[in-house]
Amino acid sequence: MLLVGLLYGSLSLLMVNWFFASDAALSDASGMIVIAFCIMFSMPYMYYLVKFEEEEDESVEGLLSVWRAHSDALFAFMWLFLGFVISFSFWFIVLQNPNLLNFQVKTFCAINNPGSIDDCVSQYSIGGSVTGTGGMTKMGRFFTILENNVYVMIFTLIFSLIFGAGAIFILAWNASVIAAAIGIFTRYDLKEVPIGVARYMIHGFPEIAAYFITALAGGMFGVGVIRNGVNNKRFVHVVENVIFLLFIAMLILIVAAGIEVYITPLFFT
Repeated sequence: MLLVGLLYGSLSLLMVNWFFASDAALSDASGMIVIAFCIMFSMPYMYYLVKFEEEEDESVEGLLSVWRAHSDALFAFMWLFLGFVISFSFWFIVLQNPNLLNFQVKTFCAINNPGSIDDCVSQYSIGGSVTGTGGMTKMGRFFTILENNVYVMIFTLIFSLIFGAGAIFILAWNASVIAAAIGIFTRYDLKEVPIGVARYMIHGFPEIAAYFITALAGGMFGVGVIRNGVNNKRFVHVVENVIFLLFIAMLILIVAAGIEVYITPLFFT
């Protein structure tokens, strides 16, 4: 799955760079077109996995059983996501095209420097002079990050409810935002990418794990309704397991925000 993520992520950025980089109208939307390509590549796998996990979910009860049933899918998602992050980071720096992840850089600035987004984008885009990020207190930064992560979790749930595999949009988007952050942290220096990946994966892995758990929960709920209806006993089991998964995801998000604010800075500045 790591290799699949590397392949899909690389193809997404390269195709956008080849076909849209010089387009007067679409070049400014490159950041979203990258995600669109990544979604198209990943959708068949996501649909199959969510469907398979929902079928498993009908026969398990209890927190530990839910974890045993779905941990393999979670690890598969994580390796796929890591492949996205590495490939996005690598090609973003190699191609030196600031439009490729332009919306992602804006998102980074909205989280880290909400008071001056335009100046932040100008400073952190390729060719800018990268310095420190914002001046928020640790507690304020903790709640800002947690609030943003909860919003992402809610959107992940909604997307996966509407269409079981639809959560791949949120997951690919977060991989691209982390890739933009890695580019900023490394000052767009390719040899620093491994350090950048390590810096953001310390809190990124638990954070993204929470989104994947949410995506699984929403996808299983949607497929469960379609397969069993709302009056079937199997559907009750699915609902209980979905609640377990969402509770776990929320706890992980709180821990991830704490790691990002209080632990990661101890190792990286």
